[in-house]
Amino acid sequence: MLNKLLSFVRRYDMIAPGDRVVCAVSGGADSIALLWAMYCLKDKLQIDLAAAHFNHGLRGSESDRDEQFVRDFCRQYEIPFFSQKSNVVAGAKGLEAAAREARYGYLRTLPGKIATAHTANDNAETVLMHLVRGTGLKGLGAIAPVKGQIIRPMLSVTRAEVLAFLEEYHIGYVNDSSNETDQFLRNRLRHRVMPLLEQENPRLAEDLSAMALSLREDERELDLQTQPVSDVEQLRKMSSSRRRRCLMAFLHRCNVPEPEREHIALLESLVFSQNPSARADLPGGVTVARNYGKLEVLPDNSTIGQTELLCPGVTEVPQLGIRVICQEADDFNQDKDCFTVQTQGQLVLRSRQQGDAIRLSGGRKSLKKLFIDRKVPASLRNQIPVIADEKGILGVYGFGPNLDRTAKEKPAIQIRFETFI
Repeated sequence: MLNKLLSFVRRYDMIAPGDRVVCAVSGGADSIALLWAMYCLKDKLQIDLAAAHFNHGLRGSESDRDEQFVRDFCRQYEIPFFSQKSNVVAGAKGLEAAAREARYGYLRTLPGKIATAHTANDNAETVLMHLVRGTGLKGLGAIAPVKGQIIRPMLSVTRAEVLAFLEEYHIGYVNDSSNETDQFLRNRLRHRVMPLLEQENPRLAEDLSAMALSLREDERELDLQTQPVSDVEQLRKMSSSRRRRCLMAFLHRCNVPEPEREHIALLESLVFSQNPSARADLPGGVTVARNYGKLEVLPDNSTIGQTELLCPGVTEVPQLGIRVICQEADDFNQDKDCFTVQTQGQLVLRSRQQGDAIRLSGGRKSLKKLFIDRKVPASLRNQIPVIADEKGILGVYGFGPNLDRTAKEKPAIQIRFETFI
């Protein structure tokens, strides 16, 4: 397994000498195998190794048992250990999605590359999940080997190889009782469907995972060759496949978070509509209108609304295509997208409000005057994120921190912005 993992890491250029790699470890077989493999390879890879555990509190004492097991394992092998406990509650997408978002939100606050223990079996199950729910080429690509700071070194390794590897080294692990239930679709596919398909192809997990990785590379190359197109006549003359891809690129340019087939279908209906002024409402408050021969994004004068920020943690704002990372500051960097400030009370992201003012290097100004001076279009002014707490404005995204609130000594909070599609 070690050679297989090492080859995969090198194939996708996941790790460079000197990198800090934090393994996300639940205590189960897959994640313990990942941590032990990285421990065995850390000198060859020349990495600084650590482990992190997120206790979501969903299984009571069993969740606490898992955390203690990982903590003890790391102590035994002198592996630096990080953990966070949080009681996760189900959101609009369900409990499983809420737990995943909370876990990744915590992991993204940690410095370095975050290695997760997704295996070839996980990748194959994800392919089947997407097929069941309906998907296209992108969905068939399943799990990304590299996504930002997240790396997945074990996508070519099967669950059987994981268990054999742990047995070879006499390494223990814990079992998650929730994996035995059929409450979630993934578990139903794992317990009922995969065994039937493996009777026809014992290498099903490896083959589906390899297919997904290959299709993901194909999708990426096609994306690189596709430009957004808004000309209606040009779109009408295209093949349906090329038109959908060009419209997807157009939606990305419009900052529509995670466009789906139904959103592409909406734009196609505009392209072929007899109404030259037809329009469609899309996620994130985006409205696309047909202006005779062109597709155009209509100005949005609506406000962002107020979002409470996790601190420490990561808060995604899909409407704007950004995530806000709040964590204890290690330094005092200040720029347009990263503020190091002294905070008081709950942090929030919101639109500007009447009376808002900020002190930048040129002096103190109201946000209204600042936006006018910087020639920000009136239609966009309510869409610029303002970070505030109980004392007032901490900073404005794209403009910088409020110099009245910047930190000069610890403890301090660093607020950093990232964009995503």
